[in-house]
Amino acid sequence: MRLSLAISPCPNDTFMFDAMLNGRIDTEGLEFDVVFKDIEELNAGLCAAEGAGPQISKASYAVLPQAAGRYGALRSGSALGRGNGPLLVARDAAAASDDASLRVAVPGMHTTANLLMERLFPHLSRKRACLFSDIPGIVGRGECDAGVLIHEGRFVYRRYGLVLLADLGAEWERVTGLPLPLGVIAADRSLPSAVIRTVDRVLRRSIAYAFAHPAESLPFVREHAQEMDERVIRDHIGLFVNDYSLDIGRVGTEAVERLLGMPGSALFLD
Repeated sequence: MRLSLAISPCPNDTFMFDAMLNGRIDTEGLEFDVVFKDIEELNAGLCAAEGAGPQISKASYAVLPQAAGRYGALRSGSALGRGNGPLLVARDAAAASDDASLRVAVPGMHTTANLLMERLFPHLSRKRACLFSDIPGIVGRGECDAGVLIHEGRFVYRRYGLVLLADLGAEWERVTGLPLPLGVIAADRSLPSAVIRTVDRVLRRSIAYAFAHPAESLPFVREHAQEMDERVIRDHIGLFVNDYSLDIGRVGTEAVERLLGMPGSALFLD
């Protein structure tokens, strides 16, 4: 069976999906037509008109409630953990996160990063949606006063002369005591339940293979990465792919429920 699959080009996604897309594991008869898109494009795909979106897609947890009528979350493939949250940065060290006049670049209005900004800094309402990889440069050039960094950007912002104003993930953990849910793999609810279970099982097998053979995925990861420095790629994967990616588990489910204000039974496909 062929399924349409949409993921981001970021190292955590390509690391997790490498084995199942490149013939390294048994996919139990599943084949995938894959496209790579920015996270906000992926979020928009989940909210598209009926029938227009992919059958399997990466997305931000923040968009899941809007798409829950059609899509549900797999229990494998999540980007969720501690110490991996978005960073609010600025060019001017004198900038303050309580300054309501700040012009803030965010990586899309439907991202978990923007949801955290709304929860933690509701007064910062002068926002501009930007491609995540463009935000360090936009802030560095003064086109915005501050920016919210995700993916590789959180590792390299000092190269652009930027300073940290707030670690949104650390603040979430301080307030809730829970890991931060960022990204999710969602499946179309109209797929047969046996197919959804197979996709979940194959993805978990792919992630386990990547953990056991990390060097094998590196060419695929580098082919799509925005940041080519191998140390940054390795740090990125280490931060966003972990045991929660294999199975979100009870604590991970609790964190998602807390973030989205919805029961796991309405969000996850079991």
